[in-house]
Amino acid sequence: ALSFALIYLVLYLRYQSIIFATIIMSSLPMALIGAVCAMWLTATPLSVASVVGFITLTGIAARNGILKISHYLNLMRFEGETFNELLIIRGAKERLAPVLMTSMVTAFALIPLLWAADQPGKEILHPVAIVIFSGLMSSTLLDTLLTPLLYWKFGKKPTQQWLKNNSKELI
Repeated sequence: ALSFALIYLVLYLRYQSIIFATIIMSSLPMALIGAVCAMWLTATPLSVASVVGFITLTGIAARNGILKISHYLNLMRFEGETFNELLIIRGAKERLAPVLMTSMVTAFALIPLLWAADQPGKEILHPVAIVIFSGLMSSTLLDTLLTPLLYWKFGKKPTQQWLKNNSKELI
């Protein structure tokens, strides 16, 4: 709960918008759903290691949302795009590769830990791997659609406000 609150605070301070922060934070429950389901299916108990995995997962999931929202704002600010369906599609397409690359590389790195649960010294790392791997899978799949849809539905007014503030900084 503390990591959620701190991430939300940082996002609000960065974007000066409750809506942007909420859209980005919406990807976190999607990551947690996958992680909790995988823990339940594998009968993995909640431990310090799995909590570390959850904290790591929230950071990665939040980063994916930040990538998308920042890209939408940059497209409008620096490339003259207008808030419309084409912006949403273009922004989602252009950020799909970085998000997939991050998720896939992380997932591939965790595979040895997923398969080596019984090996000495890896029993502590196995819960971390289960949480991060499964959370990334659910978050990446669900966030690919949800963040653009939420931005399309709720992002117009905060985007206009952000543009009105005439922020020239790169985000």
